[in-house]
Amino acid sequence: MAKQDYYEVLGIKRDAKPDEIKKAYRRLARKYHPDVNPGDKASEERFKLTTEAHDVLSDPKKRKVYDQFGQYSDNLADAHARGAGPSAGRTAGFDFSGFDWTTTATPGSASTGSSFRDIFADLFGGSSAKEKEPPRAQPQRGADIEMPLALSFEEAIKGLTTNLTVNRSEQCSRCNGAGDIGGPVMVCATCKGTGQVQRAGGRLRFAQECQDCGGTGRRRSPCSLCKGKGTVAKTENVKVRIPAGVETGSRVRIPGKGEGGRLGAAPGDLHIITNVGSHKYFTRKGDNIYVTVPITVPEAAAGAKIEVPTVDGKAQLRIPPSTQSGQKFRLRQRGAPSLRKPGAHGDQFVEVQVTLPRVISEETKELLRQYSKLNPENPRVEMGLE
Repeated sequence: MAKQDYYEVLGIKRDAKPDEIKKAYRRLARKYHPDVNPGDKASEERFKLTTEAHDVLSDPKKRKVYDQFGQYSDNLADAHARGAGPSAGRTAGFDFSGFDWTTTATPGSASTGSSFRDIFADLFGGSSAKEKEPPRAQPQRGADIEMPLALSFEEAIKGLTTNLTVNRSEQCSRCNGAGDIGGPVMVCATCKGTGQVQRAGGRLRFAQECQDCGGTGRRRSPCSLCKGKGTVAKTENVKVRIPAGVETGSRVRIPGKGEGGRLGAAPGDLHIITNVGSHKYFTRKGDNIYVTVPITVPEAAAGAKIEVPTVDGKAQLRIPPSTQSGQKFRLRQRGAPSLRKPGAHGDQFVEVQVTLPRVISEETKELLRQYSKLNPENPRVEMGLE
């Protein structure tokens, strides 16, 4: 294959930034990859050339040699390091003609070529696991913990303080959250140096980055106390204050009582998720409370003052004359405490339900007959009925 200008191959300018080079390579590699174009020799050759161009231009040292000599090879790199001129290495080109694109590494043997796994790792922003150094531990905030808590209706309205047993973690005191205490680099025992572990998903198996070595395939000896995690398990009794007015699904945050951080970073938070039980009489919608209260026929007809239940105790409610069954009355600020507006409350709505008297004697029947004679009304007249 005739040598081509690497900048033209990637379709970029000669002063392109590293991000522009990487972006152009990803776009072309996806387009010409052999797996995307099976059996297409032209695409395969274009993919090889694209990879060759990216390999040189993405490396600042190689790119500097290429810009000076118009090509790259190890001899030219040595000449450049010695300060030789453009004519020093004219005949030493960089030839991919003998490169085996199908070679893959097998367990226990070294690969002389580049596997598609390494190509894809570079394609999506990484590089071969064999070329990486073990990642250096960085300060990392601990993860948050979510914990459900069942409450009665009354506890949710009034709030409560309780102690909960929380299974969490704290920073390892031996390695200070690093996961290791230094020492020589060794092959990761989890992934056997591949940087990947196999996971099963139904009938499919797929590879994931090894969490123990960060996908490098190598790591230092893990801390004997935390086994490389950087944190150790801990069971703690945590005092929790549930504010008045919580509902089902409310989140109460307890700072610093989540999982432990690493290398001095702050721990996560504990989030209590409330689940509120039902009440025999009350129904809650937002901050408002609803209740149905029975009244007698005389109370509905003539009016009365009655006691009604509220979440704070009893309250007086005036029933006006001629009150109909199903009519609703509002008691302002007698509902649930508001979490959004401290000090505020919702309202309570009382629906009255007129109950018929029970006939317990002949005298009662006679009184009802006399009432019917004195009040000969027919509520079905409006429907055209007698």
